[in-house]
Amino acid sequence: MASTTTASAATKTTSTLTKLTLTDARKPQQVPQVVQRRNKLALRVWQQIELAKAQANGGEYRITKYKSYTDTATGTRRQVEAHVSVKPWWFTTPAGKLAVSVRYGSRVLELAKGKYAVEVAQATDLTQTLDAIRAAVLAGELDAAIDTAATKLRAGFTRGVR
Repeated sequence: MASTTTASAATKTTSTLTKLTLTDARKPQQVPQVVQRRNKLALRVWQQIELAKAQANGGEYRITKYKSYTDTATGTRRQVEAHVSVKPWWFTTPAGKLAVSVRYGSRVLELAKGKYAVEVAQATDLTQTLDAIRAAVLAGELDAAIDTAATKLRAGFTRGVR
């Protein structure tokens, strides 16, 4: 009796799986460094978009991070929410126009040869400009600039030879 139910259960499973498209694809164990950097910059640009929307509506935008610390009285580790304000990447040029520079860490990216910022026609166009920058980042158009900035940032953390 038990063998009959096992056979019918296997038949149902097989018939259900035949309706699906099966593939030999596997989830990658490690994301390539280029993609990690691209995603990091895309997240920062998204934060700038949210900041621009909040400022346009008269509000403020802050992100929440969690900080860990050890309680000296009990010796236990605790996590506390900390609100971090996002600094805008846009500024007013000496000519009086609005411009957006793209930053990777503390470095300003060179978007084209000798060009470090994108000029924005009006303050209302700021979110559209940032959306276009984010699309360019996700498409991989700024990978060379990100790599250059990351190399310079990493060089600042290495110790000199003694």
